[in-house]
Amino acid sequence: MSGQMKAEQRATEEAPGRPGALVRPRRMRPHNADVVRQARLYADGKTLVVRDRRLRERRYPVGAGGIRRAVFVQPPPDAWETVTRRPAERWGVLVFENEDGRDVLSVPLAEWLPEAGVVGILHLKPAKCLDRTGLRELAAALGIPVEEKPCSVSGERELPETGSGQAPDRAVHRELPLWHSWIRGLGFFGWLVALVVAFAADLDWCLPVAAGALFVVPAADSVVRVGAWWRNLRDDDRRFAEAVVITPDPLAEEGVAPRFRRTASVRVLPGAVVLTDTVGQERWLGRDGAHGIARLVRLVSAGDRQPLGVEFRDRSGEARALLPWRHWFAGPQGRDRWEEMISALSVSAADEEVRSTRQPAGVTKLWWNGHPLAADARMMSPLPSKDARAETSWHSSVVGGNELLLVPLFSLLLLAGLFGDTLTARLAGLFSVLTIVAEWAPAAAKSLFSRFHYDKPYKNA
Repeated sequence: MSGQMKAEQRATEEAPGRPGALVRPRRMRPHNADVVRQARLYADGKTLVVRDRRLRERRYPVGAGGIRRAVFVQPPPDAWETVTRRPAERWGVLVFENEDGRDVLSVPLAEWLPEAGVVGILHLKPAKCLDRTGLRELAAALGIPVEEKPCSVSGERELPETGSGQAPDRAVHRELPLWHSWIRGLGFFGWLVALVVAFAADLDWCLPVAAGALFVVPAADSVVRVGAWWRNLRDDDRRFAEAVVITPDPLAEEGVAPRFRRTASVRVLPGAVVLTDTVGQERWLGRDGAHGIARLVRLVSAGDRQPLGVEFRDRSGEARALLPWRHWFAGPQGRDRWEEMISALSVSAADEEVRSTRQPAGVTKLWWNGHPLAADARMMSPLPSKDARAETSWHSSVVGGNELLLVPLFSLLLLAGLFGDTLTARLAGLFSVLTIVAEWAPAAAKSLFSRFHYDKPYKNA
């Protein structure tokens, strides 16, 4: 790797500032991997920097005329309302204010907690998230005092006067690009309007306009998916070229699908640990600071002391990730990979007993049930074929499963025009065919590949 490429890798992997004074985003799906890899909150001298997925920066000076304090607004007491209505605020919001008390920047903790999505609010108190995200350490590095403020019973926080009438900036991550939402919305709206005008005013040229407008809906999805695939393919070779990669090594007699073997991994970089689960969701955990990974704990069963799992713990003793032993280190090369991971992380490792995993007769319960990171253990294990398809389906997990039925159904209205006598009718039919193919072909190919290969278990050699 050339010196220039190494410099670019270091620039995108981490950010300047005191070691540990760095905050990373929550875990992301593969189409959003550039967010978790490049977006950061960090301190640059006495400046708070918010860096987005494109390495664009917003800089907020600290001190006179800039940020003077931070207020941690805890979530509403009604956990259900928080999770369903405002999931980004499930662990509260850290609001940076200037000397006049005006909100300058709000940082929802759920957006900057790497393990968000695999740990629940019942297992993790909001105050702990200030440490686990690194936000408390970041504020300390900048010399910003942090105050805690409970949320009102209604869950609403009064916004102070901004003077200019503008809302404060928010450090959040979009699931999909803004242009994608606009194009899809305009596509549905254009289809409806053009179709109504075509039949109401008997204007034939509106039919291909309607069909073309509907075609941009799956076309926008394709642009996002293909673009993400290309970025990740190009970025993996550059960013992880020198990483120590730990891949799963399951029990020899256990049937494991190729998806788990080829997708799940633990990659150790100089300043971070990158965990990728069985469906490609990626999260970055730091190695520096109070919230960095400082210890590996192998959980063993009481009595026979059989290894059950591995916890990644930070310097506060908090578990940040959980790997099931039988899926990662129980195979023929498992012990070597365990030693390799300890060596790569350069941390201490110890064994710790867990409570008995024996359950009442007739109850099938995995040993990690009840563990705060039970969802993490599940996602870092081979998933049933049906669950894996649902987790990786673009329609089920990203844009909504109903679209796979509704968009082709809408296209059928103009499909017969493909055999019509006029050019406008044939164009409308052609766009309808393209729309149906763009919706169904990727989904069908992905499902068939999953059923017959990628998620079909086989025995280890």
